[in-house]
Amino acid sequence: MKVAVCVKEVPDAAAPKRLDPQTFRLDRGGAAALNEFDTHALEEGLRLKDAGGAEEVAALLMGPGRAADSLRKALAMGADRSVLIADDALAGSDLVATSHVLAKALEREGADLILFGQQAADSDGAVLWAAVADRLRLPMVSQAASLEVADGKAKVKRQTEYGYDVIEAPLPCVVAVSDAINEPRYPSLKGIMGAKKKPQETLSAADLGVQADEAGEGGSRTEVYAVGEPPQRGESRKIE
Repeated sequence: MKVAVCVKEVPDAAAPKRLDPQTFRLDRGGAAALNEFDTHALEEGLRLKDAGGAEEVAALLMGPGRAADSLRKALAMGADRSVLIADDALAGSDLVATSHVLAKALEREGADLILFGQQAADSDGAVLWAAVADRLRLPMVSQAASLEVADGKAKVKRQTEYGYDVIEAPLPCVVAVSDAINEPRYPSLKGIMGAKKKPQETLSAADLGVQADEAGEGGSRTEVYAVGEPPQRGESRKIE
């Protein structure tokens, strides 16, 4: 079984966040890191491999060229190889455009199981996995608190507002894991050193057959018209 884990580079939690007043996008020029939610998805893929249920775990990331540094953490944790989709034409992609690019990359991978973290720490959208699954026409389960794969099926214990659902889906499928599913491992010194020797592939939009009007601002279906400061609070009086 082949496992693909989609990860994202996000601004470091300790770095100040600001919106670029020219592009209305999040300024990503500061320190960055691998999205913490995605490390749970990566850990789950690695556990499947450790148990003999997967032959390969690949980490995929769409972002700027410098995001290769964040992907090295995925390799250091134990991923077998990484795929970075980096192209200036992809800048400004919204959910619609991003899901299209990732779906193209995943079609190329032909993975049996596609894992996502539940959400990204910068946008907190928590719907990208659903959009990708829809484009790939694959079954999808979210909020996975546990995952078992056997006999060509993924069995998911899904956390809900009222308890747990147990859902089975045939492979290939998409699973978004919650941060309660596991405790991600720390990269060992051996893993960090070994990450340098693992395959690290970089693809452009053209490599995936993505047209100019299918990604970036041209392929996005949302637009930010303005960004402003929040309104000031009115006068208040504190009463002990």
